[in-house]
Amino acid sequence: MSKQGKPLLQVTGLKRYFDVSPPLLNQILDGRLLKRLTSGSGSLWQRLTNAQGRRIVRAVDGVDFTINQGETFSLVGESGCGKSTVARLIVGLYGLNGGSINFDGVEVGPTAERAKHPEIQGRMQMIFQDPYASLNPRWRVGKIIAEPLRFRGLLKDNKAIEQRVGELLAQVGLSPLDARKFPHEFSGGQRQRISIARALAGEPEFLVCDEPTSALDVSVQAQILNLMKDLQRRLGLTYLFISHNLAVVYHVSDKVGVMYLGRLVEWADKRTLFERPLHPYTRMLLDAIPDLEMTGRARTPVAGEVPSPLNPPSGCSFHPRCPLANARCKSEAPKPLPVAGGAVACHAVEENRLPVWKSAAA
Repeated sequence: MSKQGKPLLQVTGLKRYFDVSPPLLNQILDGRLLKRLTSGSGSLWQRLTNAQGRRIVRAVDGVDFTINQGETFSLVGESGCGKSTVARLIVGLYGLNGGSINFDGVEVGPTAERAKHPEIQGRMQMIFQDPYASLNPRWRVGKIIAEPLRFRGLLKDNKAIEQRVGELLAQVGLSPLDARKFPHEFSGGQRQRISIARALAGEPEFLVCDEPTSALDVSVQAQILNLMKDLQRRLGLTYLFISHNLAVVYHVSDKVGVMYLGRLVEWADKRTLFERPLHPYTRMLLDAIPDLEMTGRARTPVAGEVPSPLNPPSGCSFHPRCPLANARCKSEAPKPLPVAGGAVACHAVEENRLPVWKSAAA
């Protein structure tokens, strides 16, 4: 059951586009320049003179959601759907192309606005996917964890910093003596505990967790997830959890949002989404979970692959793979439709064309 805290993070109309057009220098070096200068209506000459022919990826294309204090909101979807881009937008690693990010009543979306509120940045931290790449291999663990303390000016006395680092290490299940070691002396799960300790050093209220367990063994994943849930209870933390693993999402979430090609196609509280999914894409993801209970539940396989984000389909972006698609789906993008426990963007739901779906527990 979701916790009933006040809204901490509100994201509205979030957009982020990337220009992936081939660089001019690359075209010169590989001999394409002369050819493209003189060929067709999409020639390089035309692009240089009137800015046509640019290749734009709409990584995030109008995303809305709200996370209440003390909740875990998870974003799930296949690789390349825009989940990690949303995470980086929220913590300020990417700038916005549109939309707004409101944190505890303060607008922090545009880079200029975020710079006016450094205290907001300190209240949110990020845990990255790869514990092998996110820690400086040349720094001892104590220095890695102490850096947020020094940067934010939370502690200045070296003895007090050392004591606090020891407390943080103990908090994540490591020994204070581990502060003297280097990252390469630890396993993957231990390194992720160090990453969590570093994130907690800044005394944040909100943690953005970008697939924090995907690089770990299954047994270690459970340990890290249990640690994060325990820290959330003890410290009152709020999480945005990014994952493609529905089993992990079910374990940690209060609410779940399903992304496809840069947009949210469905969101709901965890129990509603897993037991009564509405969008055909959500059903496809849930059907991919092994039926260990041998219930014999009928499954509807969805063929095809995720379309290229450089050339997304017209209308509903899922229609090439959807068994329920009709002419309207191919021409008109669906708008979010409020439903019990959340919202869904699907013409089939709106038109009551959705077949009965039974949960694995049914």
